Amino acid sequence: MPSVYIKTYGCQMNERDSEAVAAQLVAKGYSLAASEHVADVVLLNTCSVRDFAEQKAIGKMQNIAAEVRKNRPNVVLGFMGCMAQSRGQELIDRLPDVDLVIGTQKFHRTADYLDEILNGKRDKIVDVAAEQGSEATIREHILNGKAQKSVSAFVSIMQGCNQYCTFCIVPYTRGEERSRRIDDIVAECRELVARGVKEITLLGQIVTSFGKREKRDEWQAARDTGVPSLVTRHSSQVSPFVQLLEAVHEIEGLERIRFTSPHPKGYGDDLVEAYARLPKLVESAHLPVQSGSDRVLKLMHRGYTRERFLGIVEKLRRAQPNIGITTDIIVGFPGETEDDFEQTLSLAREVQFDNAYIFKYSQRKDTPAADMPDQVPQKVREERNQRLLKTVNEIGKRKYETFVGRQTQILVEGPSRKNAARMAGRTRCGKIVVFDGSERHRGQLMDVKITRAGSFTLYGDPAIVNL
Repeated sequence: MPSVYIKTYGCQMNERDSEAVAAQLVAKGYSLAASEHVADVVLLNTCSVRDFAEQKAIGKMQNIAAEVRKNRPNVVLGFMGCMAQSRGQELIDRLPDVDLVIGTQKFHRTADYLDEILNGKRDKIVDVAAEQGSEATIREHILNGKAQKSVSAFVSIMQGCNQYCTFCIVPYTRGEERSRRIDDIVAECRELVARGVKEITLLGQIVTSFGKREKRDEWQAARDTGVPSLVTRHSSQVSPFVQLLEAVHEIEGLERIRFTSPHPKGYGDDLVEAYARLPKLVESAHLPVQSGSDRVLKLMHRGYTRERFLGIVEKLRRAQPNIGITTDIIVGFPGETEDDFEQTLSLAREVQFDNAYIFKYSQRKDTPAADMPDQVPQKVREERNQRLLKTVNEIGKRKYETFVGRQTQILVEGPSRKNAARMAGRTRCGKIVVFDGSERHRGQLMDVKITRAGSFTLYGDPAIVNL
Protein backbone atom coordinates (compact mmCIF):
# COMPACT_ATOMS: atom_id res chain seq x y z
CA MET A 1 0.00 0.00 0.00
CA PRO A 2 1.11 3.61 -0.54
CA SER A 3 2.72 5.79 2.10
CA VAL A 4 1.32 9.18 3.12
CA TYR A 5 2.85 12.31 4.62
CA ILE A 6 0.62 14.97 6.21
CA LYS A 7 1.94 18.44 7.06
CA THR A 8 -0.25 20.56 9.31
CA TYR A 9 -0.55 24.33 9.51
CA GLY A 10 -2.52 26.27 12.10
CA CYS A 11 -4.42 25.43 15.24
CA GLN A 12 -4.97 22.41 17.46
CA MET A 13 -8.19 21.69 15.58
CA ASN A 14 -6.08 21.17 12.47
CA GLU A 15 -3.66 18.96 14.38
CA ARG A 16 -6.54 16.81 15.53
CA ASP A 17 -8.01 16.61 12.02
CA SER A 18 -4.65 15.54 10.58
CA GLU A 19 -4.26 12.88 13.24
CA ALA A 20 -7.71 11.48 12.48
CA VAL A 21 -7.10 11.40 8.72
CA ALA A 22 -3.76 9.67 9.29
CA ALA A 23 -5.43 7.07 11.53
CA GLN A 24 -8.11 6.38 8.94
CA LEU A 25 -5.50 5.95 6.22
CA VAL A 26 -3.44 3.59 8.39
CA ALA A 27 -6.60 1.56 9.05
CA LYS A 28 -6.96 1.20 5.28
CA GLY A 29 -3.40 -0.11 4.93
CA TYR A 30 -1.46 3.07 4.22
CA SER A 31 1.84 3.65 6.00
CA LEU A 32 3.00 6.98 7.40
CA ALA A 33 6.04 8.45 5.65
CA ALA A 34 8.76 10.32 7.50
CA SER A 35 8.79 13.22 5.00
CA GLU A 36 7.32 14.42 1.73
CA HIS A 37 10.50 13.29 -0.05
CA VAL A 38 9.65 9.59 0.30
CA ALA A 39 5.83 9.63 0.38
CA ASP A 40 3.45 8.39 -2.30
CA VAL A 41 0.80 10.83 -1.08
CA VAL A 42 1.50 14.33 0.30
CA LEU A 43 -1.32 16.21 2.01
CA LEU A 44 -1.12 19.74 3.41
CA ASN A 45 -3.74 20.51 6.06
CA THR A 46 -4.13 24.25 5.76
CA CYS A 47 -5.08 27.32 7.80
CA SER A 48 -6.85 30.50 6.65
CA VAL A 49 -6.73 32.63 9.78
CA ARG A 50 -3.90 34.75 8.37
CA ASP A 51 -2.75 35.41 4.83
CA PHE A 52 0.79 34.39 5.86
CA ALA A 53 -0.43 30.87 6.69
CA GLU A 54 -2.09 30.52 3.29
CA GLN A 55 0.92 31.79 1.37
CA LYS A 56 3.20 29.48 3.34
CA ALA A 57 1.11 26.43 2.43
CA ILE A 58 0.87 27.45 -1.24
CA GLY A 59 4.62 28.05 -1.40
CA LYS A 60 5.28 24.68 0.20
CA MET A 61 3.04 22.90 -2.30
CA GLN A 62 4.73 24.67 -5.20
CA ASN A 63 8.12 23.45 -4.00
CA ILE A 64 6.87 19.89 -3.46
CA ALA A 65 5.18 19.83 -6.87
CA ALA A 66 8.33 20.98 -8.63
CA GLU A 67 10.33 18.17 -7.01
CA VAL A 68 7.87 15.29 -7.40
CA ARG A 69 6.80 16.04 -10.96
CA LYS A 70 10.44 15.97 -11.99
CA ASN A 71 11.52 12.86 -10.09
CA ARG A 72 8.36 11.03 -8.92
CA PRO A 73 5.48 11.94 -11.24
CA ASN A 74 2.99 9.48 -9.71
CA VAL A 75 2.94 11.12 -6.28
CA VAL A 76 -0.55 12.35 -5.31
CA LEU A 77 -0.70 15.90 -3.96
CA GLY A 78 -3.57 17.34 -1.96
CA PHE A 79 -4.82 20.25 0.13
CA MET A 80 -7.12 19.76 3.13
CA GLY A 81 -8.65 22.08 5.70
CA CYS A 82 -9.63 25.72 5.91
CA MET A 83 -7.79 27.13 2.89
CA ALA A 84 -9.01 24.18 0.84
CA GLN A 85 -12.55 24.97 1.98
CA SER A 86 -12.35 28.68 1.13
CA ARG A 87 -10.51 28.39 -2.19
CA GLY A 88 -11.73 25.07 -3.58
CA GLN A 89 -11.26 24.68 -7.33
CA GLU A 90 -9.12 27.82 -7.40
CA LEU A 91 -6.24 25.84 -5.88
CA ILE A 92 -6.17 23.32 -8.73
CA ASP A 93 -6.56 26.12 -11.29
CA ARG A 94 -3.53 27.83 -9.74
CA LEU A 95 -1.55 24.65 -9.07
CA PRO A 96 -2.52 22.08 -11.73
CA ASP A 97 -0.20 19.49 -10.17
CA VAL A 98 -2.58 19.24 -7.20
CA ASP A 99 -4.89 16.21 -7.38
CA LEU A 100 -7.14 16.58 -4.33
CA VAL A 101 -8.81 19.50 -2.54
CA ILE A 102 -10.93 18.44 0.42
CA GLY A 103 -12.87 20.75 2.73
CA THR A 104 -13.40 20.87 6.47
CA GLN A 105 -16.56 18.75 6.48
CA LYS A 106 -15.09 16.02 4.27
CA PHE A 107 -12.03 14.79 6.17
CA HIS A 108 -13.65 11.37 6.64
CA ARG A 109 -13.77 10.90 2.86
CA THR A 110 -10.03 11.41 2.33
CA ALA A 111 -9.15 7.69 2.23
CA ASP A 112 -11.87 6.90 -0.30
CA TYR A 113 -10.90 9.79 -2.55
CA LEU A 114 -7.22 8.82 -2.48
CA ASP A 115 -8.12 5.24 -3.39
CA GLU A 116 -10.08 6.51 -6.40
CA ILE A 117 -7.20 8.70 -7.57
CA LEU A 118 -4.51 6.05 -7.03
CA ASN A 119 -6.60 3.41 -8.82
CA GLY A 120 -7.11 5.69 -11.80
CA LYS A 121 -10.87 5.96 -11.35
CA ARG A 122 -10.74 9.76 -11.06
CA ASP A 123 -8.16 12.35 -12.07
CA LYS A 124 -8.87 15.39 -9.89
CA ILE A 125 -11.24 15.69 -6.94
CA VAL A 126 -12.53 18.86 -5.28
CA ASP A 127 -15.07 18.43 -2.48
CA VAL A 128 -15.86 21.39 -0.23
CA ALA A 129 -19.59 20.80 0.13
CA ALA A 130 -21.29 20.85 3.53
CA GLU A 131 -22.24 17.47 4.98
CA GLN A 132 -24.77 16.94 7.72
CA GLY A 133 -23.40 14.96 10.66
CA SER A 134 -19.77 15.57 9.75
CA GLU A 135 -19.01 16.71 13.31
CA ALA A 136 -19.32 13.09 14.49
CA THR A 137 -17.40 11.34 11.70
CA ILE A 138 -13.81 11.81 12.89
CA ARG A 139 -12.98 9.71 15.94
CA GLU A 140 -9.81 7.83 15.07
CA HIS A 141 -6.56 8.51 16.92
CA ILE A 142 -2.93 7.54 16.33
CA LEU A 143 -1.48 6.94 19.76
CA ASN A 144 1.24 4.35 19.36
CA GLY A 145 4.11 5.55 17.25
CA LYS A 146 7.35 3.60 17.66
CA ALA A 147 5.83 1.64 20.56
CA GLN A 148 5.54 4.80 22.66
CA LYS A 149 2.18 5.54 24.22
CA SER A 150 0.66 8.98 23.99
CA VAL A 151 -0.11 10.54 27.35
CA SER A 152 -2.48 13.20 26.08
CA ALA A 153 -5.04 13.41 23.30
CA PHE A 154 -7.30 15.95 21.61
CA VAL A 155 -11.00 15.15 21.34
CA SER A 156 -13.09 17.24 18.97
CA ILE A 157 -16.49 17.97 20.51
CA MET A 158 -17.99 20.22 17.83
CA GLN A 159 -17.42 21.87 14.48
CA GLY A 160 -18.04 25.37 13.22
CA CYS A 161 -18.61 28.79 14.75
CA ASN A 162 -21.59 31.15 15.03
CA GLN A 163 -19.73 34.10 16.52
CA TYR A 164 -18.86 35.90 13.25
CA CYS A 165 -16.15 38.16 14.60
CA THR A 166 -15.53 40.74 11.90
CA PHE A 167 -11.86 39.76 11.47
CA CYS A 168 -12.37 35.99 11.27
CA ILE A 169 -12.85 33.69 8.30
CA VAL A 170 -13.48 30.56 10.40
CA PRO A 171 -17.32 30.63 10.28
CA TYR A 172 -17.02 30.59 6.49
CA THR A 173 -14.47 27.76 6.38
CA ARG A 174 -15.78 25.59 9.24
CA GLY A 175 -19.50 26.32 8.89
CA GLU A 176 -22.10 26.83 11.58
CA GLU A 177 -21.82 25.23 15.02
CA ARG A 178 -22.64 21.53 15.16
CA SER A 179 -22.09 19.67 18.44
CA ARG A 180 -21.57 15.97 18.99
CA ARG A 181 -23.65 14.00 21.50
CA ILE A 182 -22.29 13.84 25.03
CA ASP A 183 -22.46 10.07 25.17
CA ASP A 184 -20.49 9.78 21.92
CA ILE A 185 -17.75 12.06 23.24
CA VAL A 186 -17.60 10.20 26.56
CA ALA A 187 -17.28 6.87 24.73
CA GLU A 188 -14.35 8.22 22.70
CA CYS A 189 -12.66 9.53 25.84
CA ARG A 190 -13.11 6.18 27.58
CA GLU A 191 -11.47 4.40 24.65
CA LEU A 192 -8.51 6.76 24.84
CA VAL A 193 -8.07 6.29 28.58
CA ALA A 194 -8.20 2.51 28.09
CA ARG A 195 -5.27 2.93 25.67
CA GLY A 196 -3.17 4.79 28.24
CA VAL A 197 -4.17 8.43 27.78
CA LYS A 198 -4.03 10.42 31.04
CA GLU A 199 -5.01 13.89 29.83
CA ILE A 200 -7.72 14.91 27.37
CA THR A 201 -8.12 18.31 25.74
CA LEU A 202 -11.64 19.00 24.50
CA LEU A 203 -11.53 20.92 21.23
CA GLY A 204 -13.94 23.26 19.51
CA GLN A 205 -13.78 26.54 17.66
CA ILE A 206 -15.67 27.94 20.66
CA VAL A 207 -15.98 25.05 23.10
CA THR A 208 -18.10 27.04 25.55
CA SER A 209 -20.85 27.17 22.90
CA PHE A 210 -21.07 23.39 22.94
CA GLY A 211 -24.65 22.12 22.69
CA LYS A 212 -26.30 25.52 22.81
CA ARG A 213 -27.77 25.24 19.31
CA GLU A 214 -29.03 21.68 19.64
CA LYS A 215 -32.66 20.85 20.25
CA ARG A 216 -33.77 19.92 23.73
CA ASP A 217 -34.94 16.47 22.68
CA GLU A 218 -31.49 15.64 21.31
CA TRP A 219 -29.92 16.44 24.67
CA GLN A 220 -32.66 14.54 26.44
CA ALA A 221 -31.77 11.48 24.34
CA ALA A 222 -28.15 11.90 25.41
CA ARG A 223 -29.19 12.08 29.06
CA ASP A 224 -31.21 8.89 28.67
CA THR A 225 -28.16 6.82 27.70
CA GLY A 226 -27.41 5.88 31.28
CA VAL A 227 -24.28 7.98 31.82
CA PRO A 228 -24.94 9.19 35.41
CA SER A 229 -23.44 12.64 35.08
CA LEU A 230 -25.60 13.54 32.11
CA VAL A 231 -28.45 14.18 34.55
CA THR A 232 -27.03 17.08 36.51
CA ARG A 233 -28.09 18.41 39.84
CA HIS A 234 -29.28 21.67 38.38
CA SER A 235 -29.67 20.90 34.69
CA SER A 236 -31.60 24.09 34.00
CA GLN A 237 -28.72 26.15 35.40
CA VAL A 238 -25.77 24.17 34.05
CA SER A 239 -24.70 24.73 30.45
CA PRO A 240 -24.30 21.76 28.10
CA PHE A 241 -20.52 22.33 28.12
CA VAL A 242 -20.31 22.03 31.90
CA GLN A 243 -22.51 18.93 31.68
CA LEU A 244 -19.95 17.51 29.28
CA LEU A 245 -17.10 18.36 31.66
CA GLU A 246 -18.96 16.55 34.43
CA ALA A 247 -19.46 13.48 32.25
CA VAL A 248 -15.83 13.29 31.16
CA HIS A 249 -14.69 13.93 34.73
CA GLU A 250 -16.30 10.67 35.85
CA ILE A 251 -14.11 8.52 33.57
CA GLU A 252 -11.99 6.27 35.76
CA GLY A 253 -8.28 6.49 35.02
CA LEU A 254 -8.41 9.96 33.48
CA GLU A 255 -6.16 12.36 35.40
CA ARG A 256 -6.61 15.73 33.72
CA ILE A 257 -9.08 17.66 31.55
CA ARG A 258 -8.26 20.75 29.47
CA PHE A 259 -10.25 22.57 26.80
CA THR A 260 -9.66 25.10 24.04
CA SER A 261 -10.66 27.52 22.71
CA PRO A 262 -13.43 29.16 24.71
CA HIS A 263 -15.03 32.58 24.32
CA PRO A 264 -15.25 35.04 27.21
CA LYS A 265 -19.02 35.17 26.71
CA GLY A 266 -19.16 31.48 27.59
CA TYR A 267 -17.66 31.89 31.06
CA GLY A 268 -20.82 31.77 33.11
CA ASP A 269 -20.80 31.18 36.85
CA ASP A 270 -21.39 27.44 36.28
CA LEU A 271 -18.11 27.12 34.36
CA VAL A 272 -16.16 29.22 36.85
CA GLU A 273 -17.58 27.09 39.66
CA ALA A 274 -16.54 23.92 37.80
CA TYR A 275 -12.88 24.91 38.19
CA ALA A 276 -13.28 24.73 41.95
CA ARG A 277 -15.58 21.69 41.95
CA LEU A 278 -14.01 19.28 39.43
CA PRO A 279 -10.50 18.20 40.52
CA LYS A 280 -9.57 16.81 37.09
CA LEU A 281 -10.26 20.16 35.41
CA VAL A 282 -6.81 21.73 35.54
CA GLU A 283 -6.08 25.28 36.69
CA SER A 284 -5.50 26.63 33.21
CA ALA A 285 -7.63 28.92 31.05
CA HIS A 286 -6.96 30.20 27.55
CA LEU A 287 -9.17 33.27 27.38
CA PRO A 288 -8.89 35.17 24.06
CA VAL A 289 -9.37 38.89 24.69
CA GLN A 290 -8.21 40.23 21.26
CA SER A 291 -8.13 43.88 22.42
CA GLY A 292 -8.22 45.98 25.57
CA SER A 293 -10.25 48.75 23.95
CA ASP A 294 -14.04 48.67 24.19
CA ARG A 295 -14.28 50.60 20.92
CA VAL A 296 -12.19 48.03 19.07
CA LEU A 297 -13.97 45.10 20.76
CA LYS A 298 -17.25 46.47 19.43
CA LEU A 299 -15.78 46.81 15.93
CA MET A 300 -14.59 43.22 16.22
CA HIS A 301 -18.10 42.06 17.24
CA ARG A 302 -16.72 40.31 20.31
CA GLY A 303 -19.79 40.77 22.49
CA TYR A 304 -18.12 41.77 25.76
CA THR A 305 -16.36 44.77 27.28
CA ARG A 306 -13.01 45.21 28.94
CA GLU A 307 -14.79 45.38 32.32
CA ARG A 308 -16.63 42.12 31.63
CA PHE A 309 -13.37 40.40 30.69
CA LEU A 310 -11.61 41.62 33.83
CA GLY A 311 -14.55 40.39 35.89
CA ILE A 312 -14.17 36.88 34.44
CA VAL A 313 -10.47 36.86 35.27
CA GLU A 314 -11.21 37.99 38.82
CA LYS A 315 -13.79 35.22 39.30
CA LEU A 316 -11.45 32.57 37.91
CA ARG A 317 -8.62 33.61 40.22
CA ARG A 318 -11.01 33.63 43.14
CA ALA A 319 -12.06 30.06 42.28
CA GLN A 320 -8.47 28.92 41.60
CA PRO A 321 -5.79 31.34 42.88
CA ASN A 322 -3.01 29.50 41.04
CA ILE A 323 -4.75 29.39 37.68
CA GLY A 324 -2.61 30.03 34.59
CA ILE A 325 -4.28 32.44 32.17
CA THR A 326 -3.21 32.85 28.55
CA THR A 327 -4.83 34.84 25.77
CA ASP A 328 -4.91 35.84 22.09
CA ILE A 329 -4.46 39.48 21.07
CA ILE A 330 -4.74 41.14 17.66
CA VAL A 331 -2.77 44.33 17.02
CA GLY A 332 -3.42 46.74 14.16
CA PHE A 333 -7.13 46.00 13.73
CA PRO A 334 -8.74 48.51 11.30
CA GLY A 335 -9.26 51.83 13.03
CA GLU A 336 -7.10 50.95 16.03
CA THR A 337 -5.61 54.19 17.32
CA GLU A 338 -2.56 54.62 19.50
CA ASP A 339 -4.91 55.14 22.45
CA ASP A 340 -6.71 51.88 21.65
CA PHE A 341 -3.40 50.07 21.54
CA GLU A 342 -2.30 51.62 24.84
CA GLN A 343 -5.48 50.24 26.40
CA THR A 344 -4.45 46.77 25.20
CA LEU A 345 -1.01 47.25 26.75
CA SER A 346 -2.56 48.35 30.03
CA LEU A 347 -4.92 45.36 30.01
CA ALA A 348 -1.96 43.00 29.59
CA ARG A 349 -0.26 44.65 32.56
CA GLU A 350 -3.43 44.58 34.67
CA VAL A 351 -4.27 40.92 34.01
CA GLN A 352 -0.65 39.72 34.10
CA PHE A 353 -1.15 36.96 31.52
CA ASP A 354 1.11 33.94 31.84
CA ASN A 355 1.52 34.11 28.07
CA ALA A 356 -0.17 35.71 25.08
CA TYR A 357 -0.32 34.76 21.42
CA ILE A 358 -0.03 38.01 19.51
CA PHE A 359 -1.20 38.36 15.92
CA LYS A 360 -0.79 41.24 13.51
CA TYR A 361 -4.16 41.86 11.90
CA SER A 362 -4.43 40.16 8.52
CA GLN A 363 -7.14 41.07 6.00
CA ARG A 364 -9.23 38.03 5.10
CA LYS A 365 -11.34 38.06 1.96
CA ASP A 366 -15.10 38.35 2.50
CA THR A 367 -14.83 39.30 6.18
CA PRO A 368 -16.37 42.63 7.27
CA ALA A 369 -13.08 43.96 8.67
CA ALA A 370 -11.35 43.60 5.31
CA ASP A 371 -13.46 46.46 3.94
CA MET A 372 -13.41 48.66 7.02
CA PRO A 373 -11.94 52.17 6.70
CA ASP A 374 -8.71 53.24 8.39
CA GLN A 375 -6.70 50.08 7.74
CA VAL A 376 -3.59 50.30 9.92
CA PRO A 377 -0.32 50.48 7.91
CA GLN A 378 1.80 47.34 8.04
CA LYS A 379 4.71 49.25 9.56
CA VAL A 380 2.52 50.37 12.47
CA ARG A 381 1.23 46.82 12.97
CA GLU A 382 4.80 45.56 13.15
CA GLU A 383 5.83 48.23 15.66
CA ARG A 384 2.83 47.59 17.92
CA ASN A 385 3.41 43.85 17.71
CA GLN A 386 6.96 44.29 18.98
CA ARG A 387 5.93 46.60 21.82
CA LEU A 388 3.22 44.26 23.03
CA LEU A 389 5.47 41.24 22.66
CA LYS A 390 8.10 42.91 24.82
CA THR A 391 5.51 43.65 27.52
CA VAL A 392 4.10 40.10 27.46
CA ASN A 393 7.58 38.58 27.61
CA GLU A 394 8.56 40.74 30.59
CA ILE A 395 5.38 39.75 32.45
CA GLY A 396 5.83 36.09 31.55
CA LYS A 397 9.44 36.10 32.72
CA ARG A 398 8.41 37.41 36.14
CA LYS A 399 5.53 34.93 36.38
CA TYR A 400 7.75 31.97 35.53
CA GLU A 401 10.46 33.06 37.96
CA THR A 402 7.98 32.81 40.83
CA PHE A 403 8.05 29.01 40.36
CA VAL A 404 11.77 28.76 41.13
CA GLY A 405 12.31 26.98 44.43
CA ARG A 406 8.78 25.63 44.51
CA GLN A 407 7.63 22.04 44.22
CA THR A 408 4.99 21.34 41.59
CA GLN A 409 3.25 18.38 40.01
CA ILE A 410 3.77 17.54 36.34
CA LEU A 411 2.37 14.94 33.98
CA VAL A 412 5.33 13.55 32.04
CA GLU A 413 4.54 13.67 28.32
CA GLY A 414 7.80 12.39 26.80
CA PRO A 415 11.18 13.64 25.58
CA SER A 416 11.74 17.39 25.41
CA ARG A 417 11.20 18.77 21.91
CA LYS A 418 14.44 20.72 22.05
CA ASN A 419 16.55 18.10 23.80
CA ALA A 420 15.49 14.48 23.32
CA ALA A 421 17.96 13.39 26.02
CA ARG A 422 15.74 15.04 28.65
CA MET A 423 12.09 14.51 29.55
CA ALA A 424 9.33 17.09 29.65
CA GLY A 425 6.01 17.40 31.43
CA ARG A 426 3.34 19.98 32.01
CA THR A 427 2.10 21.53 35.23
CA ARG A 428 -1.61 21.71 35.91
CA CYS A 429 -1.50 25.42 35.10
CA GLY A 430 -0.03 24.67 31.67
CA LYS A 431 3.69 25.32 32.02
CA ILE A 432 6.31 23.07 30.41
CA VAL A 433 8.89 21.59 32.80
CA VAL A 434 12.09 19.92 31.52
CA PHE A 435 14.00 17.50 33.75
CA ASP A 436 16.50 14.65 33.66
CA GLY A 437 14.48 11.45 33.43
CA SER A 438 13.90 8.43 31.24
CA GLU A 439 11.23 6.86 29.06
CA ARG A 440 9.84 4.92 32.00
CA HIS A 441 8.61 8.20 33.50
CA ARG A 442 6.27 8.83 30.55
CA GLY A 443 2.67 9.07 31.74
CA GLN A 444 3.56 9.50 35.41
CA LEU A 445 2.30 12.25 37.67
CA MET A 446 5.46 13.46 39.41
CA ASP A 447 6.49 16.15 41.87
CA VAL A 448 9.56 18.14 40.84
CA LYS A 449 11.35 21.07 42.38
CA ILE A 450 11.81 23.97 40.00
CA THR A 451 15.45 25.06 39.88
CA ARG A 452 15.36 27.73 37.19
CA ALA A 453 13.14 29.43 34.65
CA GLY A 454 13.92 29.94 30.99
CA SER A 455 11.91 31.55 28.22
CA PHE A 456 8.43 30.18 28.95
CA THR A 457 10.01 26.91 30.16
CA LEU A 458 10.73 25.67 33.67
CA TYR A 459 13.52 23.27 34.68
CA GLY A 460 13.15 20.71 37.45
CA ASP A 461 15.67 19.25 39.86
CA PRO A 462 16.02 15.50 39.22
CA ALA A 463 17.26 15.04 42.77
CA ILE A 464 13.73 15.10 44.15
CA VAL A 465 12.06 13.26 41.27
CA ASN A 466 10.29 10.17 42.54
CA LEU A 467 12.46 7.56 40.87
